[in-house]
Amino acid sequence: MEPRRIAVIGGGAAGFFSAIAAADTDPNARISIFESTVHPLTKVRISGGGRCNVTHACFEPRELVKRYPRGSRELIGPLNRFGPRDTVAWFQARGVELKTEKDGRMFPTTDDSGTIVDCLQGAVREAAIAVRLRTPVRELVRYASGEFTLTLGDGSSENFDRVIIATGGTKVAGGFTLAESVGHKIEPLAPSLFTFLIGDERLRGLEGLAVASAVASVPGTKLSETGPVLVTHWGLSGPAILRLSAWGARELANHDYRFAVRIGWTGDDNVDRVRAALQDGRSELAKKQIHNANPVGLPGRLWERLVASAGIAKTTIWTSLPKQSMTALAQAVAATEFEVRGKSTNKEEFVTCGGVRLKEIDFKTMESRLCPGLHFAGEVMDIDGITGGFNFQSAWTTGILSGRAAATPSP
Repeated sequence: MEPRRIAVIGGGAAGFFSAIAAADTDPNARISIFESTVHPLTKVRISGGGRCNVTHACFEPRELVKRYPRGSRELIGPLNRFGPRDTVAWFQARGVELKTEKDGRMFPTTDDSGTIVDCLQGAVREAAIAVRLRTPVRELVRYASGEFTLTLGDGSSENFDRVIIATGGTKVAGGFTLAESVGHKIEPLAPSLFTFLIGDERLRGLEGLAVASAVASVPGTKLSETGPVLVTHWGLSGPAILRLSAWGARELANHDYRFAVRIGWTGDDNVDRVRAALQDGRSELAKKQIHNANPVGLPGRLWERLVASAGIAKTTIWTSLPKQSMTALAQAVAATEFEVRGKSTNKEEFVTCGGVRLKEIDFKTMESRLCPGLHFAGEVMDIDGITGGFNFQSAWTTGILSGRAAATPSP
């Protein structure tokens, strides 16, 4: 019998993982990875500031899926079969140790994404998987016999028994066009993890300032997230902002990324409670000037800016603060509003919501329900997670399931 021929379209995390899983399942299979660029695993290399946030230390699937704005229901089964604990064991078996940080994110102990890249490339070499760089796939055809023909960028064509599309979530990668050509519907695409562009004098000069736990919300919606917020040269970023953008990806896109964002700087966006906290600290700071006597633990530069935005003069002391000014200060601390006038892709996270419609995929095998023998892995599907290692975990999970299924003979 001729060896099974498996094509993996896309040389990212999901593509490499599915190819390795296919080789582990059927060592005799002839497997080729087709990557349109000259740089495979680019996202792995640059993610997490060059450290690679491999996964997250949330080991209960039903809790884990709460981190996926899209695809949470469909991922429950797959994550039970291959979840974060399995990911840790997979890399550990190949000599890569992971560590867990306070927020649950897991990185290689080397703090170097090159460790993960080297591991994946080494596994591919060991399995004799062909990596075809600068080789885009332009056309996908399936015949009644079950065989596939791929037409490559140079006009040549090759035949395969199984195909895995793992091209990621960008339009330019070509995976959506291939999926549509065999009947799949593509859910509308929109950036999922992005920072907010804000041109506001109240933030000018605060670049680089971080607040450990703030509430970020979008008035008029149910969108609200708590976590670190970072002031940048272009506006606001940090985990709370990125999570807000993930859950609101389509809603914010519908507003053309022009909306208001409200920040509760102390982690509480209730004005009455924040006013009470300011009142409690007032007695201890009675004779001190408000602009440099901060009872709620905010960074000094931010506190000064909030005091000024409440219209309180620098020379004002706590005992002489009028009730109306106290209310204005509480409002500034608990519910500062900024006008967002656009988005900027976070340099470490570029994730897209949208993709191949999930009801058209069998999540036991990641196989197309419309085109037998075609499988999907990673962000080409309408799956995306918040920041923290969840998108890579989805890539590992769907990659290994698609690779195993593609290499397993049909019953």
